[in-house]
Amino acid sequence: MASIRELHEQLTKKERSAVEITQEALDRIQALEPKLHSFLHVTAQQALEQARAVDAKIAAGEEIGLLAGIPIGIKDNLCTKGIPTTCASRILENFVPPYESTVTQKLLDVGAVTVGKTNLDEFAMGGSTENSAYQVTGNPWDLSRVPGGSSGGSAAAVAAQECVVSIGSDTGGSIRQPASFCGVVGIKPTYGLVSRYGLVAFASSLDQIGPFGRTVEDVAILLNAIAGYDPKDSTSLKVKIPDYAASLRPDFKARGKLRIGIIKETFGEGLDSAVEQAVTKAIDQLQSLGAEIHIISCPNFRYGVPSYYIIAPSEASANLARYDGVKYGYRAPGADNLLSMYNRTRAEGFGPEVKRRIMIGTYALSAGYYDAYYLKAQKVRTLIKQDFERAFKKVDILACPTVPTTAFKAGEKNTDPLSMYLLDLMTIPVNLAGLPGISVPCGFDNNGLPIGLQLIGKVLREDQLLQVAYTYEQSTSWHLRQPQLS
Repeated sequence: MASIRELHEQLTKKERSAVEITQEALDRIQALEPKLHSFLHVTAQQALEQARAVDAKIAAGEEIGLLAGIPIGIKDNLCTKGIPTTCASRILENFVPPYESTVTQKLLDVGAVTVGKTNLDEFAMGGSTENSAYQVTGNPWDLSRVPGGSSGGSAAAVAAQECVVSIGSDTGGSIRQPASFCGVVGIKPTYGLVSRYGLVAFASSLDQIGPFGRTVEDVAILLNAIAGYDPKDSTSLKVKIPDYAASLRPDFKARGKLRIGIIKETFGEGLDSAVEQAVTKAIDQLQSLGAEIHIISCPNFRYGVPSYYIIAPSEASANLARYDGVKYGYRAPGADNLLSMYNRTRAEGFGPEVKRRIMIGTYALSAGYYDAYYLKAQKVRTLIKQDFERAFKKVDILACPTVPTTAFKAGEKNTDPLSMYLLDLMTIPVNLAGLPGISVPCGFDNNGLPIGLQLIGKVLREDQLLQVAYTYEQSTSWHLRQPQLS
């Protein structure tokens, strides 16, 4: 499947119709889903109706935007009016939202074609998409391996060309980690740049919606469509949104000196040798393109995982308290009193990972432990943010591996949740500090599995971050390689 810009050109020149492009995506979904399992709901009828509306505009001589007629996948934790939104959980199995999330409404407004809702770890809690209550998504490069998580369905769908681009959410790496595992581009924007209205909350101070694409330009185009102030979201930032895609150039020398800092704490023990080699070569490539390379220390980086796994579960325990069988969602049958109904509903409706995090969070917030755990974790969060602030006084962009390893086998880490949590070592600090981060393909290991380079930018400097990622991407061919699915 072609890029957004190529498809737009085909549509405006009437070489292809939006219905033809959409049908191609739907046919591929139908062919691949029996083994890939990227989608929880496929909205074929609605997608074709949206495509026909775009074709009617073109026939009438109206101008269309870049995303009009482009097939897009939506992570199933964004509310979509009239379409099931389950968060891959039994507790929301029959929930059909009566309203549209801000992000999906913005996409509808520009004529994008939503082909379905993608699979995820239940309530976005996990790093492999194995925690879905409904199905396990495969990695398009090796179906026996995981696509990463929690936005694994969105990443796999783009890698397998079931859609052109997709939407995910990132709380501790849930866009960047699956982007790395699936060999696509994924960006977590600055906290507050994209409205969270209609995103089913996991950890409200960390959650952020962002795009997946096969190229940096596709991601930039999609980010332009979803970014911006929203009065419905109290954390939304009222800032001017630049045209991220229009400013992309294949080099950054013309923009003056660029300083890239290598976070030394992300290299060493625990880093797969193939990942280290690929990321080191990528850094050398950036240097050859004109960037100044500096070694930067972020000493509190290592405390990101323990602080995150107190803060995020604490917020989750509060956010998920609403699923009690009273207001909406699943209600356990046969209970003879209110307390029994609460307990049975939550016991039957939530999966083991969600229960684990609710218990951790409730414990951390309980009387006598709040100061010892939650308050201390928030103080560490401040120290991590200060590390980044000091680093950005010396450099413009930070670089490191996205994930310490490539995609692992399905089931390999199911009995060891701690080893799964440690995969977020390099992505979590970015969420704790509210910074933008992007993962771009930078190589493959000996098993033919993709490796990602993570670039981290200053607050609201997505323009610079995308420019550096684009310059690197255009100087290599990693993004041109595609998994051989049939």
